[in-house]
Amino acid sequence: MKLSTKGRYGLRAMIDMAQSTEEGPIATHSIANRQGISERYLEQLMIPLKRAGLVKSVRGFQGGYMLVKKPEDITAGDIIRALEGPIAPVECVSEVNPEACERSGHCVTRGLWTKVRDSIAEVLDTYSLADLAKGTTGELFLDPVQKT
Repeated sequence: MKLSTKGRYGLRAMIDMAQSTEEGPIATHSIANRQGISERYLEQLMIPLKRAGLVKSVRGFQGGYMLVKKPEDITAGDIIRALEGPIAPVECVSEVNPEACERSGHCVTRGLWTKVRDSIAEVLDTYSLADLAKGTTGELFLDPVQKT
């Protein structure tokens, strides 16, 4: 499973917004400049994030985007799902409709793919946007099980 630039850039943009929550709405050009992302592409990423209820837009001179929820209440998994769709290493174990696979009753690899899906989802759902906004190194990810 490989995340596209949508997931990677969207997560970076959301972390940027979480680090700037006190500033109010943040213009996309500011986020784009700080993150090295095309402003046009970033605008496209905001559409599914807005649809998922993670950000809202504010119009006007001081407008921009802001988080709808507290950074503590948004997980990396929420963002990735909004931008990439359901987490699934293969389609037949999709989080949305895994029973749709016609081979599910006798597939010898289904259990493996389900464990891979669940492991990825667990890691993504373990870390909040607040956790990621605080982390400046990989230390945050050494042992998510012992996270306090």
